[in-house]
Amino acid sequence: MIRSMTGYGQGKLISDDRKFTVEIRSVNHRYNDINVRLPRTLNYLEDKIRTFIKERVSRGKIDVFVSFETTSKDDFEVYLNENLLDAYLEQLNIIKNKSTVIDDISVSLLARFPEVIIVNKKEDDKDILWQLLEEALKEAFNDFLAMREKEGENLKEDLLAKLKVCENYLAKIKERSPNLAEEYKNKLEKRLQELLPDHSIDENRLAMEIAIFADHCSIDEEIVRLESHINQFRNILNHEEIVGRKLDFLVQEMNREVNTIGSKANDLQISQSVIELKSEIEKIREQIQNLE
Repeated sequence: MIRSMTGYGQGKLISDDRKFTVEIRSVNHRYNDINVRLPRTLNYLEDKIRTFIKERVSRGKIDVFVSFETTSKDDFEVYLNENLLDAYLEQLNIIKNKSTVIDDISVSLLARFPEVIIVNKKEDDKDILWQLLEEALKEAFNDFLAMREKEGENLKEDLLAKLKVCENYLAKIKERSPNLAEEYKNKLEKRLQELLPDHSIDENRLAMEIAIFADHCSIDEEIVRLESHINQFRNILNHEEIVGRKLDFLVQEMNREVNTIGSKANDLQISQSVIELKSEIEKIREQIQNLE
């Protein structure tokens, strides 16, 4: 199933008192550009996230946002700095003995002094945190992938419709092509008769001119190659997942053949079909810029 390069997905995981939220967004980009934003305490997991995405996505500008919340008492350790507490008490007692202020020394007062009660965040188990984050990441990615595939299917249908339009114009060119030499012969004979009404026409010379023209304006090879490119384009859309770069190359080749047809076939009707073909191929080229 082909995919668009535009997508969004979100995943959440709550385990005990820990909560991970992951968001993935992507837009069109020529290469695989991955940006990860996560809390400073989880920076060591950035490479794992990048690897996870890179193994599953080949193209697009992808932004991954990770948030982490914890209220688990197991994630913190609290302890009393007894030496500092004793020092504070000693100085408070000195103040009390030297002044007439009311003695209001209390536990709540002492607890507010800096560094008396120290709170440290415990070193997390990196493997466990990655397992939790990975679950949220997988959920977000599945959501993200589903959106890219849905949009990819819509793009595929649009491209198939445009290919059909191209085939219709190519059929007109193919139908018109065999008549070019005969019409050129008739025009040339008529022109010669107008210019040389009293002279006989050298049939051998005329045949030679027609042969030269027929060889120059023959577009059979270009038509066959263009038909082949269109069929190959359709097969890639129907049978492959990562199609963007292949189709980009094919569109260049299709343009090349159409330009050659336009330059070789000296015919108004074919020129009109060529203009329409080029317009449709340009629409296709713009559309495949959205495909992975």
